[in-house]
Amino acid sequence: MKYRIAETLCAVVMVVAGMTSAIAAWPERPIRVIVPFAPGGNVDLTARAITPGLGELLGRNIIIDNRAGAGGAVGSEIAATSPADGYTLLFSSTGSLTIAPVVSTKLRYDPVKDFETINLASNVPVIMLVPLSSPAKTVKEFIPYAKSRGELIMGSSGNFSTGRLAGELFQGLTGTKFTHVPYKGGNPAMLDLIGGRIDVMFDQISSAIGHIKGGKVRALAVNAFNRSAELPEVPTTKEAGVAGVEAGTFTAMLAPAKTPKAIVTRVNEDMNKVMKTPQVQQNFAKYSAEMIGTTPAASQAFIKAEIEKWRKVVRAANIKEE
Repeated sequence: MKYRIAETLCAVVMVVAGMTSAIAAWPERPIRVIVPFAPGGNVDLTARAITPGLGELLGRNIIIDNRAGAGGAVGSEIAATSPADGYTLLFSSTGSLTIAPVVSTKLRYDPVKDFETINLASNVPVIMLVPLSSPAKTVKEFIPYAKSRGELIMGSSGNFSTGRLAGELFQGLTGTKFTHVPYKGGNPAMLDLIGGRIDVMFDQISSAIGHIKGGKVRALAVNAFNRSAELPEVPTTKEAGVAGVEAGTFTAMLAPAKTPKAIVTRVNEDMNKVMKTPQVQQNFAKYSAEMIGTTPAASQAFIKAEIEKWRKVVRAANIKEE
């Protein structure tokens, strides 16, 4: 019996030693970063701004693997079921991590249980817009105007878009009422806003900024904690008198659940170093993205809080799965 115990202990020590050695040697081959959206979009561009520098620090090539489909669910599921060895990571965003879990009953992954959150990379805030024909020049003017009209028409890029949910959050906090019209993308919605065919829209600042600066639409407030460096004259919603309407499209790096803590910590620390470089900061500015960069624990806490925030909004607005 004593010999069997000794043999078992020896085997356990050898396994642990082997695991420790593998972690210490990581990475020994290229790393795949799954982006669950098509090339060229905000999430893809942000990932491609970060990964070259991250690869240099890690000493290995990082390959971007675009796996678009089902609003980010396809790629996220692939990442969730990949080996937790540090060679497959996920770079995703608001839709698949915090909105899809509260509106879809068909997801085959849990953004909290199935992943180790490594780092928050960026946030592109939502901005509240009205057509130039609107009599409202400020949020304080807009609220009584909306209430006097009964129901204004709110356009968005989709039924479960961040912009739509930001608009629902605004209604709940201000007592206003909008009739929501989902478009097949942000462009057609923006064209109808410019033409005065809809009354209000909550859109990503990166998509709207050209129209704002071109004098085609009026920005009332940025749904963020801080003013945008690109539009410093536009107040935050809190400054405009409505607190708690912060919303945006954030990006984050994650790994499959049970990825060794040492690997998660290494990627987190190297990401933070890369995001402080002038080149990455310049790229982020092009997308009107606010740089974040924090710890794994704070990143996961943020995602959990966002899920609960949007769950309340979805329930209050009675938004149903299509």
